[in-house]
Amino acid sequence: MQTITLNSHVGQDGILHLDIPVDVTNTDLTITVILQPATDSQQGKTSQGKGWPANFFEETSGCLKDTPLMIDSEGVFDDLEDFKLS
Repeated sequence: MQTITLNSHVGQDGILHLDIPVDVTNTDLTITVILQPATDSQQGKTSQGKGWPANFFEETSGCLKDTPLMIDSEGVFDDLEDFKLS
């Protein structure tokens, strides 16, 4: 299953046109569409508007307070010139 979030515009004809490229061919798909009107003041300002699930920060904030994170050493590179991207 794959979740795709799109922002689209409905014209005066009241018909929503969706062109969604998928990575499968010759396959039956079940598609669920949820319509949620967007307002200019809400769009992009909420965590959901930026792609985060609802209540993500409230549910995950502080979840690792009793489990310290350990960062492994990645080594030290004396000469970064050898690592230039071409």
